[in-house]
Amino acid sequence: MPETTPSQTVGPYLSIGLPWPDGPDVVPADEPAAVRIHGRVLDGAGEPVPDAMIETWQADADGRFDHPDDPRGAVAGGFRGFGRCPTDPGGNYEIRTIMPGSLPGPAGSTQAPHIDVSVFARGLLHRVVTRIYFEDNDNSGDPVLASVPEARRGTLVATKDGSGYRFDIRLQGEGETVFFDV
Repeated sequence: MPETTPSQTVGPYLSIGLPWPDGPDVVPADEPAAVRIHGRVLDGAGEPVPDAMIETWQADADGRFDHPDDPRGAVAGGFRGFGRCPTDPGGNYEIRTIMPGSLPGPAGSTQAPHIDVSVFARGLLHRVVTRIYFEDNDNSGDPVLASVPEARRGTLVATKDGSGYRFDIRLQGEGETVFFDV
């Protein structure tokens, strides 16, 4: 029987070819509705992860995706909805985007405005996936957020600050961000 190859992590090679100049800019700097989402990626000890990669995917302000699989049809106008940002030496990241709209959920429900997030980092064999909800939206009817134990829901909610929304991602340990199986 052949031996299996040992597993490898997804980094720290992220800076070689994955970032691109407009990667963290889902919308241009002059977009009037632009919001800044920023935070830090932290390990289990609360230390910054300086070589992680954050990817975001979201609907536009009307809750539609620029993708042919959107059940309502792809958005015309080219809203990409995708951002990618490496963390800096302090574990910081920043994405410039717009506030997404609500979108259809399972069985006729409505999902609250949110941004899907993938995190790639050293020590991870696969990306981890989470969501960003916003504290100033009504998130009460969102079926995905409702499936998370109430004590942990706060790890999915970005807080408004003077420069946008802050969303820290803790990869493990106390206060670990909720990650979803996808």
